[in-house]
Amino acid sequence: MNKYEITLYNQIVRDLVNDNKSHHHYDSGWADQRFVQIGARSEDDAKRAIHRRYPEQKGFVIVDVSEIPGFE
Repeated sequence: MNKYEITLYNQIVRDLVNDNKSHHHYDSGWADQRFVQIGARSEDDAKRAIHRRYPEQKGFVIVDVSEIPGFE
């Protein structure tokens, strides 16, 4: 299994923050990019797993997916 770092943010939160409002569920930190690490067999599997946890329908946008090299 490989390890991936996913960069993502929430567009809905970002839009609300720009209007000086807040989201009822997500903190305003989601307006900025965050980094999440996940174990997966491939980049596509990592994206699928992240979309389950952070769905596009709820405003989450993936900016980048990077494989983290293993230390052997």
